Amino acid sequence: MASFKIEGGHLLSGEIRPQGAKNEALQVICATLLTSEAVTIHNIPNIRDVNNLIQLLKDIGVKVKPTTNPSQKDGCGFTFQADTLNMDFLESDEFVEKCAQLRGSVMMIGPLLARMGKAVIAKPGGDKIGRRRLDTHFLGFQKLGAKFRQIKNRDVYELFAKRLKGAYMLLDEASVTGTANIIMAATMAEGTTTIYNAACEPYIQQLCHMLSKMGARISGIGSNLLTIEGVKTLQGADHTLLPDMIEVGSFIGMAAMCGNGVRIKDCSLKNLGIIPDAFRRLGVKIEEEGDDLYIPHQKHYVVDSFIDGTIMTLADAPWPGLTPDLLSVLIVVATQGRGSVLFHQKMFESRLFFVDRLIDMGAQIILCDPHRAVVVGHDRQRQLRGSRMSSPDIRAGIALLIAAMSANGTSLISNIEQIDRGYENIEHRLNALGAHIERI
Repeated sequence: MASFKIEGGHLLSGEIRPQGAKNEALQVICATLLTSEAVTIHNIPNIRDVNNLIQLLKDIGVKVKPTTNPSQKDGCGFTFQADTLNMDFLESDEFVEKCAQLRGSVMMIGPLLARMGKAVIAKPGGDKIGRRRLDTHFLGFQKLGAKFRQIKNRDVYELFAKRLKGAYMLLDEASVTGTANIIMAATMAEGTTTIYNAACEPYIQQLCHMLSKMGARISGIGSNLLTIEGVKTLQGADHTLLPDMIEVGSFIGMAAMCGNGVRIKDCSLKNLGIIPDAFRRLGVKIEEEGDDLYIPHQKHYVVDSFIDGTIMTLADAPWPGLTPDLLSVLIVVATQGRGSVLFHQKMFESRLFFVDRLIDMGAQIILCDPHRAVVVGHDRQRQLRGSRMSSPDIRAGIALLIAAMSANGTSLISNIEQIDRGYENIEHRLNALGAHIERI
């Protein structure tokens, strides 16, 4: 198990470019299973979760070849061709074991069910941040006519359908992965599928745009009401991932806490939603220049209050609301602001427990319950202090790394494999800005 040794107190300056979007990559890579033709995807991040998914596709017979795109300043590309699939591998213990290590594996179900008429569900892995139920996926597949049965003596289910049939459905929650899975299944269903209360994040929009290039008929892209007219076959396509909005937000947090002038290049500002404004509510100055964000050095930043003078509250919500993946970073930034903030994490009941590590570092935080925490900012009058800690999940891991970079003294973060799942080569990229991070 690897760790980061972080010498805090060093100011960051210079330019950094976000990687390709992790969440989009997991969706569109699974979508390559919908066709026997070649699909090329550019700007794929070199991170643990994406690499594990690519290996899983190779295991079931997908041909994967690296490619290059001269227009891309960063990232890498791959061509995927799923012309011969080994469906027997889905029954193996190896497949079940690999799925248990990767939550993104659940998005293979929709494409396999649509094209092959069969898929196997093993309990997916991922962050330990509370219950992440799959009911939305299952209910959607059932609406399309799929049936499932348990494979005896194993915690595995098999889904099957000779041909899916379009249907109207109102999703019980605007699940991003559930919406993606149902969209992919519906593209080849017989007839028309209408999905109401669909997630509409930029990554879902990107998936729909790629599927449209492949020949899918999707209307309502960007809204929570999608209409999909099923087609018999899909073709190859060429697709480029967006920059990762969560990494952009993470870099804003780093620049606010310990920056001396940091430019975040090529952010795709129109796809960031209210992320920049969430940091501005904490008093962070953010300048927009073309498609870049520039965060100047701030000796102090003052937390806003609402118009009626009440305490600032930041809560996660489905898009276009604030993504839950950035609440951990926002909490760390708030520890050094002037003012108090109530954070309300609605979606996962274990995601705020990492604040115990921040409290050990000297942060003034009251954990009200598993979903709410009040942060009383230090206004930089007291620095956080270095500490030994462990990364519980991807987003808490990067938040703890930001805290350690701003802290007085040396910190040690273990279980950084969690951070590697979502952030490419992070220590080298931050050290290039002036951080002192060592992988041990």
